[in-house]
Amino acid sequence: MFADKAVIYIRSGKGGDGHVSFRREKYVPNGGPDGGDGGKGGDVIFEVDAGLNTLADFRHKGKYYAENGQEGGKRNCHGSNGADIIVKVPEGTLLKEAQSGQIIADMSGENKRIVVLQGGRGGLGNQHFATSTMQAPKYAQPGKPAQELCIQLELKVIADVGLVGFPNVGKSTLLSRVTNARPKIANYHFTTLSPNLGVVDLDGAKGFVIADIPGLIEGASEGVGLGHEFLRHIERTKVMIHMVDAASTEGRDPIEDIYAINKELENYNADISKRPQVIALNKIDALYIPEGGENPIERVRKEFEPQGYRIFPISAVTGKGLKELLYEVNQMVDDIGSEPVTFEQEYFPEFSGEDLSDIRVEKAEEGIFTVEGERIEKMLGYTNLDSEKGFLFFQRFLKEQGILEQLEQAGIQEGDTVRVCELEFDYYQ
Repeated sequence: MFADKAVIYIRSGKGGDGHVSFRREKYVPNGGPDGGDGGKGGDVIFEVDAGLNTLADFRHKGKYYAENGQEGGKRNCHGSNGADIIVKVPEGTLLKEAQSGQIIADMSGENKRIVVLQGGRGGLGNQHFATSTMQAPKYAQPGKPAQELCIQLELKVIADVGLVGFPNVGKSTLLSRVTNARPKIANYHFTTLSPNLGVVDLDGAKGFVIADIPGLIEGASEGVGLGHEFLRHIERTKVMIHMVDAASTEGRDPIEDIYAINKELENYNADISKRPQVIALNKIDALYIPEGGENPIERVRKEFEPQGYRIFPISAVTGKGLKELLYEVNQMVDDIGSEPVTFEQEYFPEFSGEDLSDIRVEKAEEGIFTVEGERIEKMLGYTNLDSEKGFLFFQRFLKEQGILEQLEQAGIQEGDTVRVCELEFDYYQ
């Protein structure tokens, strides 16, 4: 059974406590403190495993714990560090904070390994607290606590091209003919119960990866049928091949089908519906046009070519028209570029439950206000402000932490400058 969603609980290791002890030897009865430091707790690390293609393993194990650091020992012995735990996931997996649904990491592209939760720092032994006035401290620092988090794993397959359409229009047949994929094929709805990936190799061209997305039906974006379970897998695609049954073998109208599927895409994610799309009119080998009847291919051309769509009559069974379709799609992918579609980080475990009271808001001079603090500097280090999502996260951070309210209390006006570390922004309500 294909699994592309799972929820797991993860916890990093607690830092080991510092040790309280004193040097006691035969000729040194009153030696000084010699308590060692505690070891660091283990990290929780996520890593891409090229051998995985589903999240099925997480159905059998839902909790992952890193090892705690060990307590320090006598004679300045440092406690051993806790072992990290490495959680392996397939490429294309999104890690989300389970409650908010915000993205922690996108395990795709260059992002093959990430530390999601850091282990607690080990506490200092009592040797560090000796002073001239307190030469025998009986205090050691406890280790820092572990971090814990519920994570939703969501697999979005990595493909350049998505193949969409109603059930039983020939998508699996096309995939089996033009790639090395071997999907199951039968003449009934929802034969495909998992996204199938295949590589299209073309003479004189780079080729592309194509994903056959299980058949959609009207209402899929609202949870009707099974198609909604797989809509997430077209979120990374750059181009879509929209396949319809030109021969109407099941009595459906091709034009109505195209509008219906595009409506589902728009309802699910408006950005997806705006991506380049070609229309593949399949089953032309079974096309029958009665005398005096209208050619359905021409009907589709008249309806959609003025809207900017390229129309390709094809037969996935005989192979007719496939070469023209594939080379056109390959060119479209090349024009867009090879950079994978990735998702920006929205949730930062480092700040979860963290005290942000060190943030200071001040009026530096007329029209210029400063925001300073170690934690906001740390947050900026994790945020890509050049991206729209990263900047929106930064704005949300300022609002949720009360920084915008503090700026208003300090008398900021529209058009004034806000200086955060080395960055400057204009303030607008």
